[in-house]
Amino acid sequence: MAVYAVGDLQGCAREFKALLKKLKLKDSDELWLAGDLVNRGPDSLEVLRKLCDMGEQTRIVLGNHDLHFLAIVFGGHRAGTKDTLGELLAADDVEDLAHWLRGQKLIHRDHGHVMVHAGLPPQWSVRKALALALEAESVIGQSESEARTAAISYRDFFANMYGNHPAAWHDELTGLDRLRGIVNYLTRMRLLDAEGALDFAHKGGLAEKPLALSPWFVDPRSQRKNHAILFGHWASLNGDTATPGCIALDTGCVWGRTLTAYCLDTQRKITQAAMVAD
Repeated sequence: MAVYAVGDLQGCAREFKALLKKLKLKDSDELWLAGDLVNRGPDSLEVLRKLCDMGEQTRIVLGNHDLHFLAIVFGGHRAGTKDTLGELLAADDVEDLAHWLRGQKLIHRDHGHVMVHAGLPPQWSVRKALALALEAESVIGQSESEARTAAISYRDFFANMYGNHPAAWHDELTGLDRLRGIVNYLTRMRLLDAEGALDFAHKGGLAEKPLALSPWFVDPRSQRKNHAILFGHWASLNGDTATPGCIALDTGCVWGRTLTAYCLDTQRKITQAAMVAD
């Protein structure tokens, strides 16, 4: 059995299909997806339908663009001017796809690897990150009967998901602030200050980062003894962290570069170049 982890698809269905051909997946192989399945690219609907059809062969974590889509469907928010979700939102099966998507995880751990969309906060152990992720997953993935009696339903969460508060994690956080903090660290994190608080402004490369901030993966605590960390989200890194055990998978396919798969067994990367639209 082979396991491949793939970076941010962002609606790049053509490149995804071409990459799958290169991988020559067997039925026994696993395909891990590092989140941001949808948005910015042209074919979000096709991507979600394809992944639904793949069923148990996939292991998926949610990214910030996936959560944005869910907040539009379930939280009453509107699509933004830069979103490319029109076809997906107009599809007859949009709610079925959205319910399937909200059943996915925020963290996946197996085979000595942890996959999370934005990264693993250095101040959290793997065990703590999994426990906190489960708190949020338990709300995001509620059944309808659970949602009717919950203190915070999944619709409440998506209605109140947006915001940069709290920027710093505290174990004493409660309610929506706690859920928002967990989700922001796991799906939006790039740079941290000396106290471990999130910076939400910088999205570029490391050469242009503010001096007072550092990428989460350079903290010595990010080099986990028993786990390698797989993450997407930060296309400006172009797959390079220069940090052992922290493997960046987002190589900017939606921005005209490549889509990347990483084989956990061989530690080899397989890429597919972005395709020019017909």
